Amino acid sequence: MNNDPKAVVDRMFTAFAKGDVDEILNTVSDDTEWIYHGTRVIPPARYAGQEGARKFFEMILNNTEVIHFTPERYIVEGQMVVVLGSEHQRVKRSGRELKQRWVQIYAVEDGLITRMEEFATTEEGQ
Repeated sequence: MNNDPKAVVDRMFTAFAKGDVDEILNTVSDDTEWIYHGTRVIPPARYAGQEGARKFFEMILNNTEVIHFTPERYIVEGQMVVVLGSEHQRVKRSGRELKQRWVQIYAVEDGLITRMEEFATTEEGQ
């Protein structure tokens, strides 16, 4: 298994694309921290530990249909991976569509994600 920081983030993205939360959790440390700065539609939150990461991903996967999730550019410096990307989701309850541009910043140590911080913008559609 490749423990290169970018490869670790890519494994997490692959698991997310499959909706496989257990596999996502295999890429994060026990004491991981996930910070989402939020938008009007998905509120800001901070999640601690693997159970917090589980809540973060289950909230997304249970409440939205991910139409596309596209990491567009990676910037890697040592153990830090910055990813610029976009996504398109449909809210299951209302049917409304969201289009987001985002920046995600990852810290990776010993082959596991120890921290993720996301800044996103959202455009709501009908």
